[in-house]
Amino acid sequence: MGISEGKITLYTAAAGVNPLQSLPICLDVGTNNESFLQDPDYKGIKAKRITGAEYDAFIKEVMDALKAWQPHILVQFEDFGNNNAFRLLEGYRHDMCAFNDDIQGTACITLAGLLSAARATGKPLKEHRVLFLGAGEAGTGIGELIAKYLHLKHGMTVEEGRQHCFFIDSKGLVCKSRTNLQHHKEPFAHDVEFCPDLKTAIEQLKPTALVGVSTIAKAFNEEILKALYKLNERPIIFPLSNPTSKSECTYQEAFKWTEGKVLFASGSPFDPITDNEGIVHYPAQANNAYIFPAVGYAAVLARSKEITDEMFVLSAEVLSQMTDMQELEQGRLFPPFQNIRAISKVLTARVAEHMVETGLGTPPEGVKDWENFVAANMWTASKL
Repeated sequence: MGISEGKITLYTAAAGVNPLQSLPICLDVGTNNESFLQDPDYKGIKAKRITGAEYDAFIKEVMDALKAWQPHILVQFEDFGNNNAFRLLEGYRHDMCAFNDDIQGTACITLAGLLSAARATGKPLKEHRVLFLGAGEAGTGIGELIAKYLHLKHGMTVEEGRQHCFFIDSKGLVCKSRTNLQHHKEPFAHDVEFCPDLKTAIEQLKPTALVGVSTIAKAFNEEILKALYKLNERPIIFPLSNPTSKSECTYQEAFKWTEGKVLFASGSPFDPITDNEGIVHYPAQANNAYIFPAVGYAAVLARSKEITDEMFVLSAEVLSQMTDMQELEQGRLFPPFQNIRAISKVLTARVAEHMVETGLGTPPEGVKDWENFVAANMWTASKL
């Protein structure tokens, strides 16, 4: 229950959702961990995990029960394995108000960070190339949202947008000459020469940004980061893997090997660095809590029929505009998290307004100013 309780608490802490209107749920479908099965103190179901049709029927029963209980309800999927996460998201996202934070929230906060970093370079995102280490479904989900942004904001087709994203998996560069690619990798199998490793791909593709979603600690070593820095005055380096022990590099390493020029965001927190001139440089943390509480609460307030990719693109764009150039120079690709309530107020209002404008949401009676309405509906402990 720890994850669902923690996430539901962030809805209240970050976006002001009334905790009495929130319900953490943990689905127990068994375990394949033999030590748990043999442990007399294990509290979960002592049976192998259900799969296939039985699993799908169970999930459907849960979702049907939630809809019957509350005709309009927001459902956030969290911590579902790759085998089920994308499949369930696609199966339910158009039928009810549901999203997956691991996929869409991660993609959104990464896009926001890339947009901020692009501003710091003086070049729009359409002039950047992003190379991913790791080609799992969560990583390609980031690529798809980047492509969606380039389509919506720069007039490219989604296919043209994907051409700005490249992926390295355990066998090398995902490209057209590869066979037997997994389904989610195929849209990013571009017609380029195969590269067997990350350094070769950097030298051949000349990316401006490097994103780590590999969970391979120290994969962004000195040779790799210096190769990227050689190509870019302000290299964008996002080691997103969690926890810290699996991060592709630390902020200290990225800062040192790029002579302090790095534009950095990570999945794990790192300490700031004071340079030789006494200037403090801050590592940005790509924290999904900037995104999912505000988007979710917007869907509740506007009673949105569904949550679309366009809403995550909008959220990323709005969040990226909350930092000025001075803050970007300090490394702050995101606004200070201690201001999360103020940040969420703006994001919630903009997304809710978009939901109504696109016909997916219904405005509450009497709403003229969405920010004022959101602020008035933010729960605080004083309302107990």
